[in-house]
Order: sequence, then structure tokens, then C-alpha cells
Amino acid sequence: MSYLVIQGLEVETPDLKALAKLCGASRIEGIGHNAFWLHDFRTEAGVAEYCAGAKLDFAFIREPRKLSDFRLLVMDMDSTLITIETIDEMADLVGHKAEVAAVTAQAMRGEIEYDESLRRRVAALRGLPESALEHLYTERVELSPGAERLIEGVKRAELKILLVSGGFTHVTERLKTRLGLDYVRSNTLGVKDGTFTGELIGRIVNADGKREALLSASEKIGATKHQIIAIGDGANDLKFMGEAGVSIAYRAKPVVWEKATYCFDYVGLDGLLNLYA
Repeated sequence: MSYLVIQGLEVETPDLKALAKLCGASRIEGIGHNAFWLHDFRTEAGVAEYCAGAKLDFAFIREPRKLSDFRLLVMDMDSTLITIETIDEMADLVGHKAEVAAVTAQAMRGEIEYDESLRRRVAALRGLPESALEHLYTERVELSPGAERLIEGVKRAELKILLVSGGFTHVTERLKTRLGLDYVRSNTLGVKDGTFTGELIGRIVNADGKREALLSASEKIGATKHQIIAIGDGANDLKFMGEAGVSIAYRAKPVVWEKATYCFDYVGLDGLLNLYA
């Protein structure tokens, strides 16, 4: 059995019928709010173009599996698990958001070397009181749509969850506690006399660091590549996403769309739950 998953903020009946005809599906099955399976599709031709016009997400599932067949979910944090780029918002607190956000955008598109970009952005935080992170966390950190439902579903299926981030332990550790995550890997900011020094402590968690965190967690629990799902949005996520059997580009940059197994441009993170019964 194969099926085409169609989901979006609103899925209209005429669009479903048109897609079923386009792909040669045998029947349409509703599987949740604005989510459908089109069973036994015969062709993929034209589906991506139609869905782009209708603002729908799609996924061709040729190997039906249960979520419980997987062992590990690995997620990026900034602009994936949460809606913001943490360092951009921190820079806003010291009046440097525009310049830092521009560097962040270049790095996420893969236009500049990540370690250099991170050092430049962190340097802009020099002098920011560590206490400002409490304000940032409570006032600006918001979970992405569907994040809590995704995590609840993944836990029910007994997967372990790893959060990897080029962001900072000040945020990742709080999210780990709040959401009951199993593992986190992120960067540590230098602090002296209650203020940030503008430097990083220890090895930078870059694309290689994220990949290594995935490999370490998968080895710890005995998960194969086929049993790993990875979700990210930026160029520095590609290495860890490449180690997963299923990779999802979430509201991602074009360089990530091109390499991911599936793309979520409209639905929330919980759209993953509609791919695997």
C-alpha cells in the first residue's frame, strides 16, 4: 500500500478531488483536521506544482510505517522548535538586531561560513546582562505551531528526542525541562560578573556538532539511520538531516527544501504525525 498525504491550513474538497485524479489515487481517506491520505497513487507528476498553487503540503509515502517503527527524533531549535532566532532577539536587547539578523540570514542560506558568523553575532552581545535571558525566554520564546502535539505523539510512540542547536544552553536547557526532552546539544555563552563577554565557551556546535550529537544519541539507544527522523530549516542542519532516514524541511530555506525527504511549508510540526499512522 502507498499513499499521498495532503495537508494544510485549509484543504478544500475540489483540491482533493483534483489531486486524486492527477495522481490516480483509488480513494481519499480523512485522517485528521485538514489532513488526508490519497491511497494507491500511480504517479507523482504535477502534484508538487498543484500543491504549491493551492498552498498545501504533500508527502508521497511508498513505504508505509508506524511512528513507533522509529527510535529517535532530532530537531533544530531556532525557527524550528521555536518561532524565533534566539541570537537575533538577544541582539535586539542591545540594539544590534538588524545587523545580527542579516548575518544570521546569510548563514542559514549557506552564504557565509557558520563558525565565523556565530562569533560575529555573539560578539555583539558583549555587555548584555545575563538576567536579560529571563526576559527573552518568558516574553519572546514561543513554540512553533504543533510543537507540543508533536512531542506528545512522539513520546507515546516511545521515541527519544534530541534537540540540537547553534543557539545557547540558556534556552535549550529550559526547553529540555519544560518539554521533557531526552537530550540537548547547544553552545555555551561566556559570562563574567553577570554579563555576557561576547565569547563562546568550548567547542562551537555547528553543522558538524549537530551531526555528531545525532550520531552519539543514535549509538546510545541503538537506532539505525532508518529509525531516525530529523527536522531542520537552515543550511547548517543539512549534515544532521543527512544522517536520518526521514528528513523534514520546516518552513525552510531553498537549499534545505532541495535535499529533505519532505517539506512542511504550511502545516505545523505535528504534520509529521499524519505521515505515519
